Amino acid sequence: MTEKKKNGEIAPVPNDENASYQVVARRYRPQGFDALIGQDHIAKALAGAITSGRIGHAYLFTGARGVGKTSSARILAKALNCVNGPTPTPCNECEICRGISTGDDIDVLEIDGASNRGIDEIRQLRQSAVVRPSRARYKIYIIDEVHMLTREAFNALLKILEEPPEHVKFIFCTTEPNKLPITILSRCQRFDFAGIDVRMIAQHLNYIAQNEGITVEEGVCEALARRANGSMRDAQSLLEQLLSFASEHITLTDVNRMLGTVDDQKIFDLLAAIKDNNPGGLFPILAKASAEGVDFGVLLEQMIGTFRDLLVISCGCTQEALIYSGPGRFDELKDLAGVLGTERILASMQIVSQTISRMRYSTQGQILTEMTLVRLCGLSRLTDAVRLIDRLRSGQIPSPTVADPLPSPQKKSPDLKEPRAAASRKTPSACPDAPAKPAVSTRLSVPVTEEMASKPQAVADALPPAPKPALATLTNDALMRMWREVAGRFGISLSCAAAAVTRVEWGSGKLRLGIPSGQAGDQPADICSKGSKTIAAAFGEFVSDAAVPVEIFRTEEEAASVSSRPRPASVSAASKREELRKKIQNPIVKKIESFFGGKLEEVSDS
Repeated sequence: MTEKKKNGEIAPVPNDENASYQVVARRYRPQGFDALIGQDHIAKALAGAITSGRIGHAYLFTGARGVGKTSSARILAKALNCVNGPTPTPCNECEICRGISTGDDIDVLEIDGASNRGIDEIRQLRQSAVVRPSRARYKIYIIDEVHMLTREAFNALLKILEEPPEHVKFIFCTTEPNKLPITILSRCQRFDFAGIDVRMIAQHLNYIAQNEGITVEEGVCEALARRANGSMRDAQSLLEQLLSFASEHITLTDVNRMLGTVDDQKIFDLLAAIKDNNPGGLFPILAKASAEGVDFGVLLEQMIGTFRDLLVISCGCTQEALIYSGPGRFDELKDLAGVLGTERILASMQIVSQTISRMRYSTQGQILTEMTLVRLCGLSRLTDAVRLIDRLRSGQIPSPTVADPLPSPQKKSPDLKEPRAAASRKTPSACPDAPAKPAVSTRLSVPVTEEMASKPQAVADALPPAPKPALATLTNDALMRMWREVAGRFGISLSCAAAAVTRVEWGSGKLRLGIPSGQAGDQPADICSKGSKTIAAAFGEFVSDAAVPVEIFRTEEEAASVSSRPRPASVSAASKREELRKKIQNPIVKKIESFFGGKLEEVSDS
């Protein structure tokens, strides 16, 4: 077994047939702070703490999978226990450093929090923690996936975590820090590990391929890095698969076959069909992808990544902001972004994202993909609408006008539409002395805003109220209809009196209400004493007259008609008895008689 050492990494290389094989992720695990990729802020903080002697007793490393949490914990343990330490640059040569690197050191205990999560395991840890280390400077406990501990186990850990023996250090690693009790979090120094940049992962994969003696086609490492989603371990595992699939030369075709992805050209062919609003051009591309064994969920993930690059370009970013597409595609992406526009790109990303979520619960991946891409073709209408609105706002298109203004909101009854129509013509018989009403133009130039276009009521609110007619311009029929509308708003006593009015007219500058001279009761007196002000106020809501004086008069023609009404003939005694019998036999009357248990003697209509 020989070893190569470069940039703090130890890569064992088997030199005989009996040597055990280690996967890439283990052989190229970082062995020093300077070898941590994408975590410079954490390496600098930990190295500075060791140099200054400000070494805490408990550390919490959080972050996604495969970003270097456990590797950093081991590096910190070596830095504290190295024979040359504490030092930020452990030698990786002494027996302690080598034991920590392989996980065999007796003073650095790596505990799996998922399988040692109970209170009994933590009690055992507390008992062993008081024993001094056998050969190293510190006894260090590395608990991976610490969020899996039970509540009782966390409570048992609290005291020793707050005041541990001087020779004990704790390093906790977790992907879900939100599940840790606040009492644990407050006792630790927390370090958040970020996802690793795609370019850094690709560069490291190229370095591994060179050391392994493998040639890779341009773009292979970038494709693996994008698929890893910021995880170095995932990227190394994918490379390990490719090393078995193509042991000498790796191409993009090998990557697509192994991962179930499509090449970038197919993605851009689909985007071209979407840009041209050509749904028919989508299906041959998707059919070919299906024949090649493409995972349609992965295809949509590739598309949403490309849409992300389109989005940043449409917002004015340069090619340095690209993540999912190579720099050579920048010009093509810029042309696409100019045609699609930011709004359409955002809408497309939302639709694709929703489809990816639905695919988790469906077996019809190809159908969902086809449906989604056809919908994206139809989004061209969204771009047209946005451009039209922009042109309206900039004044490139004249604002439309609104003709025939809506009726005034004050009009509450359809019966009052006739007075408005009658107001446009003069009635000499009803008002001989009335002046001619000036003509009013009904065409108003009111700009229609975007809000008014979506809410018709906004148009009505923007228009001025319709002019009110004058009483002198209304016919007697229109005045009678208006009177019926007004009378319905009076109180009970005044409504009864108003119901007796049979004629309404305008004359001598007064509103004249006619009541038949043969009408019984005190209706004229009631109207004059109780309702003059009420009637004037009610009419003022519909007409332009500032004051509405009211006058009551008796109509002689109505009196004659009343007096000439035929009187009903006298009813015979036999008819009365027959009518009484029918009333007594009424089912409702029978129920009342049965309920009260009495004898019915007389039924009255009053």
